[in-house]
Amino acid sequence: MNKEDLRIVFFGTPDFAVESLRRLVEGGYNIVGVVTMPDKIAGRGHRLIQSAVKQYAVEQGLHLMQPERLKDEAFVNELRSLNAQLHIVIAFRMLPEVVWAMPPLGTFNLHASLLPKYRGAAPINWAVMNGDKVTGVTTFFLKHEIDTGDVIQQKSIEIGRTDNVEVIHDKLMLLGADMVLETVDAIIAGTVKPIPQLEMLDGELPTPAPKIFTETCRIDWKRPAEELYNHIRGLSPYPAAWSEIVDGKGNVYHVKIFATSEPLEKGGAAPGTIDADGKHLLVQCGDGMLEILSLQLSGKRRMPAADFMRGFTIEGCRFQ
Repeated sequence: MNKEDLRIVFFGTPDFAVESLRRLVEGGYNIVGVVTMPDKIAGRGHRLIQSAVKQYAVEQGLHLMQPERLKDEAFVNELRSLNAQLHIVIAFRMLPEVVWAMPPLGTFNLHASLLPKYRGAAPINWAVMNGDKVTGVTTFFLKHEIDTGDVIQQKSIEIGRTDNVEVIHDKLMLLGADMVLETVDAIIAGTVKPIPQLEMLDGELPTPAPKIFTETCRIDWKRPAEELYNHIRGLSPYPAAWSEIVDGKGNVYHVKIFATSEPLEKGGAAPGTIDADGKHLLVQCGDGMLEILSLQLSGKRRMPAADFMRGFTIEGCRFQ
């Protein structure tokens, strides 16, 4: 079998998935169908938003499916009619067995971590938030339990000291696209030797990477500066770490924080205390301090801290 004969259905939604789909299409692989999320109404204008994968699939004239329910009989029958031998899943929702067990060569997923580390919805965020120095991508065959299937291939990258989640996302997107093609080629060649994740745990427990919620993003200034430095860059630019700033009159303002300096060994005041001189905005943490470099007041644009202080009376304020 060659790549032109291998019939593939691709499942994905965001930009992270588009890069792999683009490489497959431009590489001459036979994509007989693309499955993505239904369009959503979003924003103040209630506009209909199409997924990044849909936009690319439409541009390329690919057969597109947007099922509301993945167990819907009409969708399952349409999928079966495509006679795909392989399914590829990247940044999509959990598939029912009737879908992932359908193709004779199986269904593999590209996951943005070095499994069994960071199983779950937000592996890139948690790797940076936890201060990891290395992460990577994994391809694995799907099975019943999420992110537990046998590993096909892995590649790793370093997480730089100042890298935020956007930087790592983009690196893993490119690295993952390379590996998707390598995985497909290995499947075609019949050289895949999957490794059960239990053999890779070596007595350790798998690391979870649960979905990020609003409260996950809240900054607790009692934590050490090092932990908060990682917390902020692990959520930047999206969904963004946040805090509340209280002025001298007791008014409370919601603030997103996108970037800080590395931890500074100074201070000694209560956590959340602000030390500002008009150019530098420092905040006391549980130990050490952080200088806020980029932030966004609710209803305003993102801006450097110096610009923020020119339009906001910082004297008498504190973070809580």
